[in-house]
Amino acid sequence: MKCKMFFVIVPALVVAPLALHAQSTQTQTQTQAQAQSRTQAQAQAQAQGNAQARINTALQAAARAHIPAALLESKVEEGQAKHVPPQRIAAAVEARLEALMDASQAMDRADIESRTESELAVAADALQAGVSEKSLIKVYRDAPPERRVVAVAVLTDLVRLGEASNTAFARVSGALTSNVALANLQAQVASQLRLGGLSSTLDATGIVRIK
Repeated sequence: MKCKMFFVIVPALVVAPLALHAQSTQTQTQTQAQAQSRTQAQAQAQAQGNAQARINTALQAAARAHIPAALLESKVEEGQAKHVPPQRIAAAVEARLEALMDASQAMDRADIESRTESELAVAADALQAGVSEKSLIKVYRDAPPERRVVAVAVLTDLVRLGEASNTAFARVSGALTSNVALANLQAQVASQLRLGGLSSTLDATGIVRIK
């Protein structure tokens, strides 16, 4: 009888420490996971805070430069809709602000005193697409007011298709003789962009074409 009890008790003495060890390991793993989760949450919150601070700074700079806040806020809304990380949204806003300020200066040099949000936005698109400031200023000086936005948009799209700024300007300049000529060039360029799966600048901005 004593011998049987010995063999029953010994396994219990062996299993109990193993169970306690497993439980301790599991608890430790859970604690580490929770700590890591808290750290990640804190890092994410800090990143969002830093990104928002950068966006706020950009908006303040835009106000000082008399650039409509809506032209930057649209970038934030676009990024959020696409679930872009906050830091990338902030970088896009900063890049857009720089382009808008450069566009505003180019319009000043072209003696364009009155400008709409659409004109400023399309000018910024042009510079960000790689259009030279010199070509942009030439278009502004040569294009009649009612053709100005479309002319800049077509210039932008030609550069997006791989043409050099001066070559693109020559084509746009030749189409400034009439609304029909410019509209035909815009339609041709838009068709080429669609073949590559791209939208024209006018389509992307929702600006009404000339007729």
